[in-house]
Parts: sequence; C-alpha cells; structure tokens
Amino acid sequence: MTNLILEKVNQAVEILNEKDTDLWLTFTRETSLGGDPILPVIYGDSGLTWPSAVLISRSGERLVILGHFEAENARLTGAFTQVIPYHQGISQVLRETITRLNPRQIAVNTLLSDPLADGLTYGMHCTLTEILSATEYAGRLVSAEGIIAALNGRKTAGEVSRIRSAVAETEAIFAETFAFVRLGMSEQEIAAFMHAGMARRGLGPAWTPDGEGCPMVNAGPDSPVGHSAPTGLILTPGQLLHFDFGVRKDGFCSDVQRVMYFLAPGETRPPQAVQRAFDTVVRAVQAAAKAMQPGVPGTQIDAAARAVITSAGYPEYLYATGHQLGRHAYDGGGLLGPLWERYGSAPTLPLEVGQVFTIEPGVMAPGHGYVGLEEDVLMTAEGAEFLTRPQEELIVRNG
Repeated sequence: MTNLILEKVNQAVEILNEKDTDLWLTFTRETSLGGDPILPVIYGDSGLTWPSAVLISRSGERLVILGHFEAENARLTGAFTQVIPYHQGISQVLRETITRLNPRQIAVNTLLSDPLADGLTYGMHCTLTEILSATEYAGRLVSAEGIIAALNGRKTAGEVSRIRSAVAETEAIFAETFAFVRLGMSEQEIAAFMHAGMARRGLGPAWTPDGEGCPMVNAGPDSPVGHSAPTGLILTPGQLLHFDFGVRKDGFCSDVQRVMYFLAPGETRPPQAVQRAFDTVVRAVQAAAKAMQPGVPGTQIDAAARAVITSAGYPEYLYATGHQLGRHAYDGGGLLGPLWERYGSAPTLPLEVGQVFTIEPGVMAPGHGYVGLEEDVLMTAEGAEFLTRPQEELIVRNG
C-alpha cells in the first residue's frame, strides 16, 4: 500500500490548490481504538499511539508529527517530506510547525453529514484549540469536507485496479454459488459456501469484520431484506433467491447484488410478476448509469432510477440508489440519493471523474421475494463505466 499512500498525499496537494486551502491537518491518537477514518488513505494501516498530526500543505510539504517510537514506520511510507518525532508532548512542535507554515486557514476533519470527514473527536478538537489558543491560528480552523470528499472519492489508477480485482473475485464466487445452490438449502448453508470461497482465495468480507451478514442471502418473501444475517429459512420452489455480497482484497471492496429464481412445479419460465419485477430493476439500473455524468448531482441519478420503479407501479425503495465504493463498502462522500434528512447534503454533491459508485434499485415481487440488483461503476469523463458485468438476464433453476 506504500505506493498508494504516495499517490494520495500527492493528490491531496493538488486538491488543496484546487480548493484554495493552505493547510490540511489530521489530528488523531490511539488508532487501535478507532482513529481518524481518513488516516489509512494518507498514512496507511500502521498504528499510531500518541497524539499525532499529519499536515499537508498546498506548497507540497507533507509532514507527520508523531511519537518517536513510530517515526520509522512513517519514514518507510516514502510519502512525507519531513517526519518529526517527539518525546514528551506534541504541543510545542505542532505550534512551531503551523507558525512556520503560516496558513490562512487550517482544514480539520469535522463535518455533520459525512462520517469519513468527521474524524476529529471532541477531545482532540479541544486539545487542538488549546494548543493553538495563544496564536491567531485557533480562529482559522475550517472543515476539510471538500478536501476529504475529493481525495477519497477520486480514485487513482492504483485504487481502481484494486477495486476491479475485488469485483472479479466477487463475480467468480457468485458463479460458483449459482452452480452450487439447490432447493432445500438454507440461507445459512448458502452463505457458508460463499464464506468458504472467500477463505480459499484469502479474502475478507466487504463489511462486518467477522463476515456475519456478508453475504446477505434472502430466500423467498419471508426473508428479512436489509442489513441482516442469513437465517435458517429454506429455499423452496417458486421463490427468488437474492444475494448482497462483496469482498475486500488488498484493502479495497466490491459490493454486488444478484438474484435467481427457482421454478415451481409445472413452470417452464418465471411467472409474469417475477419477470416484470426483474426487468423493471434492470431498466432502473440502466437509467441511473445513463444519467451519470461529471458535474451532475446525485439527486438527479437517484430520481432517474426511482422514476422507473414508481412509474411501473411499484413502491419507491426506501434507501439511496447508490453510494461510493472503495476502501469501504460505504465509502462516504457524495451519494446517489434523495433529499432525505438522514442523508444530509451528500446527495447534492456533483459527480466527479474517478469516483466509484454502486447502483442498487430493488422491488418486491409479492409472494416470491426480493429483486435487487447492484452494479459497481466508475465515473469517467464520458459517463459511467461498469466494473461489474451487469446482470440483465434472470438466472433460472429447476431445483
């Protein structure tokens, strides 16, 4: 990941100049208990214990101030122009460094609507303002919202390559699973098979550290759809089988939904209610992808997909059409969503080249189960490029 750190801190310098911001400060401590969520992007996964500061200046200076025991790890990243270790306390060296840089504003990681840009804890914010209290810089703190959204959202070539690889592994496990599944299996049995596929490949789940709920497996209409773990429900004829699944590979995630139908006795094809639901969701995915252009706010993409669903007579789905994807399955920043309170300003942010999004509309087929598809797409200057191979045909099985 060292090359990625260098890519990202260099990218941060470009973004600071674009945003006309002099200095970005990430101030954190004891990462084993959490730490700032943006830290892996600009520092890596090696831990920090004492209060530490990563400072990136629009002039190109990239500094880290940290406890002396961790200085060598910082040097090994090759990403910083200066590594400044301390012994007894960070206050004096941090004040001196900021004074030398003399920024007009200092962007810090506080924000109401994006957890990835809200890593400065209340305690660390109090510490920072106390350190700067005798200087003019205490009044120059601003939110790093725009910097973090751009830095995390605009994937470098190295990051996109890792996401593509995670998607390919996910599709391979899906292919094995489609061949494995039979009537009479439980959701839990199917999930265990997919976990075994991850284990053979040395992969982790894209969400939930222990993999519980990744994959989500929904057999028929009685299965709880959403952020829940597979149950003991048995797959029976005439049911839809829905999957929501992703893997983590080399620090990056995929997030893909697929659906199958198991014929009931006497059926040679899915019933009209199932096929219509599936075809509607496919059209919604394509409508969203077609609407995706740089500069368009996420609300417009959401509206395009949502209109396909509601105009077909289905209730609107009660979640956003898509989210950013990267180091996390839910990667913060802009959202393809409606202007609902819970999403804050995220749906109003314009799409940018380099961002990776999911597109995931869905509907219920009454009596049969949930039809949900989720594709992963890369924003390019020309529009959305599918990283997944979109499911456009319903997978149908006899038994």
